Amino acid sequence: MVHATAAETLIELAREQGIISASDAAAHGINRGWLPRLAAAGRLERIARGRYRLATGEISEHHTLALAAGIAPNAVICLLSALQYHEIGVQSPAEVWIALKRGSWRPRPDYPPLRVVHLAGESFSAGVEHYVIEGIQVPIYSVAKTVADCFKFRYQIGLDVALEALADAWRQHRLVLAELNHFAGINRVQRVMQPYIEALIQ
Repeated sequence: MVHATAAETLIELAREQGIISASDAAAHGINRGWLPRLAAAGRLERIARGRYRLATGEISEHHTLALAAGIAPNAVICLLSALQYHEIGVQSPAEVWIALKRGSWRPRPDYPPLRVVHLAGESFSAGVEHYVIEGIQVPIYSVAKTVADCFKFRYQIGLDVALEALADAWRQHRLVLAELNHFAGINRVQRVMQPYIEALIQ
């Protein structure tokens, strides 16, 4: 049956890709109207305008990160949201912090609320790790890159947050000095971080 084949094709695509959109349906010769129909039937979940994923019914503690990755697939989870994911410090941000490559299109979803920072070159591309959250590949900066980013954006998030992140990550043995210095160099915050690092390792 053609209709059943269209529906199952979309379900299988969602299972393989994590997120599907109207363009995915069109690429397979399927009317985009099937997406809201499958959502109404409880088989897909709408996460943003024109973007859907499998309706698993399972919501994790990092649900908003999965949603953000679906909405902005070229973004990287950063700063306070990355700290929270890595369980560094005590930050509990009301928004999902994402980094976009400078000049990239900025999404403006109804939910989740996003806080966007723009990075260029290695400051954007270095230190990206990938985690699977609710079946979706979510790019998140590593602990060392996130700590260096906190100092880079210390005027936005507060120096106290950056110092807390550095101290807690060091206390948890989550930092390697060479790696931390590498990212500090990329972010051009070595001189800023150096006295605080020296105080920790004494």
